[in-house]
Amino acid sequence: MASAVELALAATPLLLAGVLLVGLLWPATRAMPIAYVAALIVGYFVWDMPGEYLFAASAVGVMTAIQILWIVFGALLLLYTLMQAGAFDRINRGFATISDDRRVQIVLIGFFLAAFIEGAAGFGTPAAVVAPLLLALGFPALAAVIAGLVGHILAVTYGAVGTPIVIGIQDPLGSTEATSTAITEGGFTVQEFSLQVAVWAATYHSLIGFVMPLFAVGMVVYFFGDTDERSLEPAWEVAPLCLFSGIAFVVPYWLAAQVSAEFPSLMGAMVGGAIVVGTLKAGYFVPDEEWDFPDREEWPAHWVGTIEPGQANAPGVGGGAGDATAADGGVVRTDMSLLRAWAPYILLVVLLVVTRVVEPLPSVLQQFGTQWNDILGTGLSGGIDWVYVPGFWLFVCALIAIPLYGMSGTEVKNAWSEAGQKLIAPLIALVFVIAMVQVMLQSGAHADGTESMIFVLAEATATAVGPAYPFIAALIGALGAAMAGSNTVSNITFGGFQFEAASQLGLPTQVIVGAQAVGGAIGNLVAIHNVVAALATVGLVGSEGRVMRLNLIPLIYYAVGVGIVATLFSYLIFPGLF
Repeated sequence: MASAVELALAATPLLLAGVLLVGLLWPATRAMPIAYVAALIVGYFVWDMPGEYLFAASAVGVMTAIQILWIVFGALLLLYTLMQAGAFDRINRGFATISDDRRVQIVLIGFFLAAFIEGAAGFGTPAAVVAPLLLALGFPALAAVIAGLVGHILAVTYGAVGTPIVIGIQDPLGSTEATSTAITEGGFTVQEFSLQVAVWAATYHSLIGFVMPLFAVGMVVYFFGDTDERSLEPAWEVAPLCLFSGIAFVVPYWLAAQVSAEFPSLMGAMVGGAIVVGTLKAGYFVPDEEWDFPDREEWPAHWVGTIEPGQANAPGVGGGAGDATAADGGVVRTDMSLLRAWAPYILLVVLLVVTRVVEPLPSVLQQFGTQWNDILGTGLSGGIDWVYVPGFWLFVCALIAIPLYGMSGTEVKNAWSEAGQKLIAPLIALVFVIAMVQVMLQSGAHADGTESMIFVLAEATATAVGPAYPFIAALIGALGAAMAGSNTVSNITFGGFQFEAASQLGLPTQVIVGAQAVGGAIGNLVAIHNVVAALATVGLVGSEGRVMRLNLIPLIYYAVGVGIVATLFSYLIFPGLF
């Protein structure tokens, strides 16, 4: 067991990041470089890491960050291409015209559409896109933000086409020799283990999260309904619709997780959304009476910001000559069918499935990458998959969308500009946070018998918490996401930590790391970066405290629920399965 001084020093980079991000509300672009420097100092002076190991670990982190950014760029480019083309507005209108009932709109747009955007783009995009769409429909700005943040939580674990699992869990665990060896000795490859994590995470989400459409509706009708007498009765009136929607989402979502971590959120949103839309159009689950917000003059001042409801502009949307203007300010190609609007994303799913299950395509595509083996003679290696990862196929679909929609040069330029601008902050934050984590993970690689900072911290936590550890595993993941604003970063930071802690306690590692993946999702409810981004799109910057306080309600529900289920899985259910 490490000494108290060693423990304190090992925790310094993480504690420093937490203080700067949460305590002082610094942006990650400022906080993470400082935390990275702290990891270098501790690694060099306390863990005796030679300079070449510090460089090699940092290089592995930079290459991992570049691969994530390649995925993010493709996701954002496709999203903004559809926005510029008016296809996204067509998709939104397809949902919004089904019902004028605000509760139904929350389910369709705040839940299904937000979940789809998360599955396709991730990284804080859903609430920042969905909130202004709901505002354009007449929602109070604060209600729009709450609905968007709460509604997309189930999808976050598999956001940006599975990035939190593939990049956040699989790559870091595979990059550490001790961890990858332990996984192999358990009878799995690292890839197979990460898929098991994806399955367990989907199981948690399905059992606990299928009520989230009802939760989102309940939050809005209770806090933004009758200003004289708050009531949940309007939510209970649509409970059958909400629960049906949750089940329609989690069934294809859970089944997709059995195949790949890249598809659950996309399949849950597309298949579940289609089922619910068809059901509503057939006349089932339609509310007897439409529910709406109080009259505009009754709204408290803090509900609305600088943009008046009904006049919101979706981010980054332009218009072409001869096209109508949508309620959200974007271009509407009036002859566009829903199938044409959805076509690039349907093509994306097809391409991802084909390139992952049709042999020998996966092995062939993985040859097109950049690899740096045995960096400076340390034995550490890193690389970037340029073609196999979803970023390439997102990029291809964005290019195909240009002639599909007949986009002008100005629209294409605007889409690329928006996507590029959105990469600047993640570029700085991701490079430094992943480099920091790699330094901590590899801090024992230079000498036999030397344990890494992450191992030392995990061992101490496991000893302190003991058998109760499964109950807090998701909370650790939530803390990481709340600090860094990203499920992927939380998984990179704490995935190895959770694996080691579970190993120390003799707990099923995939169950505990699965809880980490879920915790990283629910932490997004109060991640300051996501909250600020969503508030900015509706002109309500400065209300971060209100949003975070309200979102503590679903966060506590989810964390406690996952904690109970993780404990049952760890001690009762999982041992009986194997």
